[in-house]
Amino acid sequence: MAEALVPVNTVVYGQVVAGIRMADQLSAKDWLDQGLRALARSGFTALKAEPLAKAMGVSRGSFYWHFADPLQLLLRRAFGTKPALENAFRTWATVDPAARSAVQAIDRRRLGYVEKLLSASGLPADVARPRAQILYWAFLGFALSDRPLPQARQAEVVDELLRMAAR
Repeated sequence: MAEALVPVNTVVYGQVVAGIRMADQLSAKDWLDQGLRALARSGFTALKAEPLAKAMGVSRGSFYWHFADPLQLLLRRAFGTKPALENAFRTWATVDPAARSAVQAIDRRRLGYVEKLLSASGLPADVARPRAQILYWAFLGFALSDRPLPQARQAEVVDELLRMAAR
């Protein structure tokens, strides 16, 4: 089956970078080939989106057009349905110390998980930590909102959150 190309606006047209002839668009195969070269040259620690993108003369965002991202999956799922229990638990936590403690522990685990995903995508810890907090606050605002967004608008918001997180 022929591989469908995704439009990416990060290509250096007509140049040869790292042995790759940059045509109209990069493919997933271009990224894999670059990754294999980096692995052979520098070992597994070189397999991060940022240095691979730099070697190819494109932005890291190009990578995420071609490969599924756990953060993207997480945000699409978190914002895809109305988490009714979130509001109920947080309301309960305002009056019950045990519930408050449980909510705080859940918050720490969620924040840590999102921060880990951001760090794994190549962001330094001092950037990943505040971005994780901002993403989590966005989720909480969504979860506690009494006015849900239409599905198309939710998708736009998640796309923008992903763009903000990857910068």
